[in-house]
Amino acid sequence: MSEVHDSGDIGQSLAYICEKHDREPRRLLQILIDVQESCGFVSSEAITVIAQSLGLPRVQVEGAAGFYSFLPLAPAGRYRVLFSDDVTDRMLGSQELMRHFCNRLWLEPGKVSEDQAASADFTSCTGMCDQGPAGLVNGWPVTRLNRERIDLIADLILDRVPVSHWPPMLFQVDDNIRRTGMLLGEAFEPGSAIRALRARGPGGPEAMMAELKTSRLRGRGGAGYSTADKWAHCRESPGTARYIVCNADEGEPGTFKDRVLLNSYADLVFEGMTVGARLMGCAKGFLYLRGEYRYLREKLERILARRRGEGLLGTGIAGEAGFDFDIEIHLGAGAYICGEESALIESLEGRRGRPRNRPPFPAAHGYLDQPTVVNNVETLAFVSMIALDGGKHFAGTGTGESSGSKILSISGDCARPGIYEYPFGTPVQEILDDCGAEEAYAVQVGGPSGVLVSWKEFGRRISFEDLPTAGAFTIFGRGRDILQAVQNYVHFFAHESCGFCTPCRVGTQLQKKIVEKIAGGHGTASDLEELKHLGHLMRTMSHCGLGHTAPNAVLDMLEKFPGAYEQKLGSLSFEPAFDLDAALETARRITGRDDPWAHLPRQP
Repeated sequence: MSEVHDSGDIGQSLAYICEKHDREPRRLLQILIDVQESCGFVSSEAITVIAQSLGLPRVQVEGAAGFYSFLPLAPAGRYRVLFSDDVTDRMLGSQELMRHFCNRLWLEPGKVSEDQAASADFTSCTGMCDQGPAGLVNGWPVTRLNRERIDLIADLILDRVPVSHWPPMLFQVDDNIRRTGMLLGEAFEPGSAIRALRARGPGGPEAMMAELKTSRLRGRGGAGYSTADKWAHCRESPGTARYIVCNADEGEPGTFKDRVLLNSYADLVFEGMTVGARLMGCAKGFLYLRGEYRYLREKLERILARRRGEGLLGTGIAGEAGFDFDIEIHLGAGAYICGEESALIESLEGRRGRPRNRPPFPAAHGYLDQPTVVNNVETLAFVSMIALDGGKHFAGTGTGESSGSKILSISGDCARPGIYEYPFGTPVQEILDDCGAEEAYAVQVGGPSGVLVSWKEFGRRISFEDLPTAGAFTIFGRGRDILQAVQNYVHFFAHESCGFCTPCRVGTQLQKKIVEKIAGGHGTASDLEELKHLGHLMRTMSHCGLGHTAPNAVLDMLEKFPGAYEQKLGSLSFEPAFDLDAALETARRITGRDDPWAHLPRQP
């Protein structure tokens, strides 16, 4: 377990780190992460040295460092404690625990202590919703926080005990697999999917592509695009190299299934990548691992090393001449937007994770401008199963437009939070019964960017044609304040917007201010109308999916839980929640229209 050290001879330390990464500009983020882990923060001096070493403009290095929330540019103390601020953590009392921790150490949230020993702050969802309240200490997850554990952590910090010597129970992370199916319930022998591919003979890759087509496998990351079509596009696109990327940047609040797959089913995932590499002619693959799952890296590196030793990675895989492929793990550093595939590729290339203009799509022009496929962890695990059992077997489960099964990350007001696998088409009510959600009032399916389901809609089904989801299934029981949940969601999007486009950058901030005004009891009826109009603008004018989906929770709750807002309204006179003239002028610049909302449907 790494520790934060004094910088000492920073020049020598930085030279070693840059040399370890071959002074390669594409490795900039990994270099910055190593500097942060070694020194505790990325100093101005470090930025200058790195820029000179890599031959990059200093502003580019500083811009990349400032983009990622896990790379502080000022000292954060020997112990940097971050409390997860997901809505489920709040439901379990994380805010009170944060206050108690700060009182014990005489800390002011967001600032480092006077002796530079510790700091405390909130961070976005850490992917531990089934065992919260949770947090991170120097990047390492701590789970099941309560007053006793907070006191223990405070004592360890006051006694200056290195994090590597803390009791292991603080860092225990469980899989909590509650229900298995066609993926989680099957034993898998490493190499079996590759052997099945080879057993199809000289035409194995073509036959496997046909199996994928038959399976109707769709991406499990949320968008639901046909895997076979994406892979065919990549294979047919001209290029000097091709790449396959596993998107393990599981940043959607309430989602933690990919963490479990990587912890206990990594061979399925790596083998799915290897099968894909054979089909598309890729020699290189990347696992983009979110910063919150840094603790899994050593385990995953050992699995990759074992697979190389078994001839399942490297040169001449499974004895087939010319079948050369290997996988590199690339760490993220706390940026939700990097879950978007083009932003992820930008991050892989060492830059800020900002979404690219599309077209062209990554399948034609991706990593290093070469054909690249980016697939979700769960999608690639299913590829291995399809290679073994065939596309027809896979397509025999699910619905007409949603074949196979779906893994759900269930948390919130239920007796048994954890991982559940269901065939597509399973109704919400059945899932609630299974996890012990006896007093369910609402469910947020797919996280804040997904769909809110009220108690009147529990007959709806998990599927692409009804309730699509990347995996989050957050339950709110009767008595929960739905407005508090939406406050948490709008704060999340305002914090995570990359700032590239005005509709999202400004819209998420305005949305947050209006919701805060209403929650504070100062809202008006006109504020509700403004939220609707603002939501339509963000959905239609934003550059990428973050801006398109950021208003979802607000608009769904306005429609399905109007009482949560209306009971907070103050005077019904028009009291703008923001400078409307300035907002209109911004919208006019974006749209080029005198009335930027004229083309949008108005709510009655």
